[in-house]
Amino acid sequence: MQLSTNGRLEIMAIYKARFLIIYFMGFLSLLMTSCVVDYDTALHADDSSICDKVYPLLDTNNSRWFYFGSTMRPFGMVSLTPDTQIGGAWGSGYRYLTDTIKGFSHIHAWQMSGISVMPIAPDEHLSIPDDYFSSFDHEEELVEVGYHKVNLQKHDIDVELASTERVGFHRYNFKSNKTKAIRIQTAGLLGPCVVKDGTLKKVDDYTLHGSIINNPTIRRPKELEIHFIIKLDQKIDTTFANDVASMIVLAGDENLVNMKVGVSYTSIDNALLNLETELPHWNFEKVINDTKEVWEGLLGRVKVEDEDSIQVSRFYTDLWHSLHGRKLINDVNGAYPDNTQEEFRIGQIPLESDGKPMHNHYNSDSFWGAQWTLNTLWGLIYPDVYNDFLSSLLLYYKDGALIPRGPSGGNYTYVMTGASSTPFIVSAYQKGIRDYDVELAYKGLVKNHNLDGIMTKAGYEHQTKFGGGLSYYLENGYVPHPIPEGKFGFHQDGASLTMEYAYQDWALGQLAKALGKEKDYKEYEKRSKNFANVFDASSGWMRPRDINGKWKEPFDPYEYQHGFNESNAAQSTWFVPHALDNLADLMGGKDMAVEKLNRQFEISERIDFTSGDSHQKGEDPTRARVPINYGNQPSIQTAFIFSHLGRPDLTQYWTAKIREQTFGGLGTNTGYSGDEDQGLMGALAVLMKLGVFQMTGGVEADPKYELTTPLFDEVTINLQNGNQLSITKVGHGQYIDKIEFSGVEETVFSITHSKIMKGGNLIFHVKE
Repeated sequence: MQLSTNGRLEIMAIYKARFLIIYFMGFLSLLMTSCVVDYDTALHADDSSICDKVYPLLDTNNSRWFYFGSTMRPFGMVSLTPDTQIGGAWGSGYRYLTDTIKGFSHIHAWQMSGISVMPIAPDEHLSIPDDYFSSFDHEEELVEVGYHKVNLQKHDIDVELASTERVGFHRYNFKSNKTKAIRIQTAGLLGPCVVKDGTLKKVDDYTLHGSIINNPTIRRPKELEIHFIIKLDQKIDTTFANDVASMIVLAGDENLVNMKVGVSYTSIDNALLNLETELPHWNFEKVINDTKEVWEGLLGRVKVEDEDSIQVSRFYTDLWHSLHGRKLINDVNGAYPDNTQEEFRIGQIPLESDGKPMHNHYNSDSFWGAQWTLNTLWGLIYPDVYNDFLSSLLLYYKDGALIPRGPSGGNYTYVMTGASSTPFIVSAYQKGIRDYDVELAYKGLVKNHNLDGIMTKAGYEHQTKFGGGLSYYLENGYVPHPIPEGKFGFHQDGASLTMEYAYQDWALGQLAKALGKEKDYKEYEKRSKNFANVFDASSGWMRPRDINGKWKEPFDPYEYQHGFNESNAAQSTWFVPHALDNLADLMGGKDMAVEKLNRQFEISERIDFTSGDSHQKGEDPTRARVPINYGNQPSIQTAFIFSHLGRPDLTQYWTAKIREQTFGGLGTNTGYSGDEDQGLMGALAVLMKLGVFQMTGGVEADPKYELTTPLFDEVTINLQNGNQLSITKVGHGQYIDKIEFSGVEETVFSITHSKIMKGGNLIFHVKE
């Protein structure tokens, strides 16, 4: 069970005292074995730097391959970090409790990995050592935004890391008098991928270039070639190679070695271009400072003032994660890998007059759940980022004839289910983010919602179009469980698919209405009511039904993933964000719906509203019986449902509880329950702390921000249109007495996007 914030603070104090005692007794190893809470880096000396408030080690006990990115810039192609676990997509990458470094790799992306290097100091250099892993000590480690330093104890080498968007920068201090060498992994399992067919060629005494191939995975169905170029400031003496690695041995007596690694998914020439454009110098400190400056600019759009420095630190860490996980795949000249067709090709993004690409292209996990997270946060604070991603999604459509729900390596993965890009795109349009071909976007979304589109495919269903059950949804008004044709992909959970399609249809209908397409609007509005076809009045829950209409027997509303995608019936019954009044009517009225949902929250509070502190634990069928789960996406909107049912006080009450118990910790053992999914849960935490939310995902005309008690005393948001929004909490307590906006009292617990964009002072008067 996770602890409340107060509980964690008490443990932090205990561990501080324990640390001092053990230190003076000389038993540091005992501390390192037992301590999983970090104490000192949560409070920083430089209050003026927002980067210094970010805690990169958050939840790294439960890390996954693409989660951790200490050195990276926002959405950087290169995410250069130590790897302590290298097997599989889950539980891999940098994991805090593993005390052995197995390499420093440059690519930590959705279904992609590569270019793992390791400085070593062998006694002799006639062969490549197999035993090269090294232990390290967190006491000698420094982790900041844009910088990571560790000491490899086996080799007595200090390693410092930094990066630009497409170039990794290494600084090694070989402190022993042994051979100076660098091992480069060219084959073998690395995170989610098997790397193969690696090559490395010496170009001159200071330069090498090479390539590796990421084998297909169950999620990314095609090979991906990765090109790289290595430049050193010390002369290369000799090189060695075997089936799994290459090794370069350096000449000279200088202990300090600098190395730059440029990366491209298109060619060696573009890897060199990326390196020469982004990192033409050898000034290590400048790269760190430039990275911090980039992050300061984005994180600094939100200024938080509050006495609780730990919660301020956690807030900025959440905000950092919301701009963190999804990665660039295009080069500085706009070249990008297009794997959407039968044959691989190198695509080209149109260029501005200055020769720079008009937008970027991205690798991305699913937007499944973005309707309650990124839609709102990016639409409010980062519309420029939002627009860039929309342009990328439409580039996939131009290339491969589908708008993706999670692309990898320039290809479709069909990750998760439905058409999660629909509310993502519609919400942007409704907020005035429209610097792209809107009619093309609408055409692509319509295709996705029909039999030649992405809704037909279940998770990772690459070759067929049965697992999504869309034909049954269109004909019968629901997706049967099981699908009669059989098993074709992941997440063929009929009740969840029905509700998801209904909401996404409603979202598309809102865009059709905005564009004056009345016939389409009526069709999607009709389809949006299909959620009612899987509501079983006799049980009071959404319930799977088979092709003949028979309800699932036996039925247990807390049984995990039997008709419900990564959830159970108790959690997913409330997935009707566009028609909560209708859902309440099906349950017997708002009072009965409130009582039912409140009881679910009371039970879930006992285990901090999650099914475990990692995704793996959350899939344990016994743990997954939790009625509300804020450790995964399907029920993260539920606290705000109370406001729609006439009980905003319960929204205020439960939101405060979730912020404290689920998203309040600041340690390596807590954070997002292991399922952060590339910014989704970080964004959710930010929104809950600001006191704003959008139940519909912001897809209706002039979307509403639903309001609850903010966590902080004062927040200032610098809007990208030049206006400024301040959020002020006056008084003490968690219940809202009244809300004012620019001197005028608001009569409802919501405010429109157009009003917010004009700027002003949003004041919450609160009471006990």
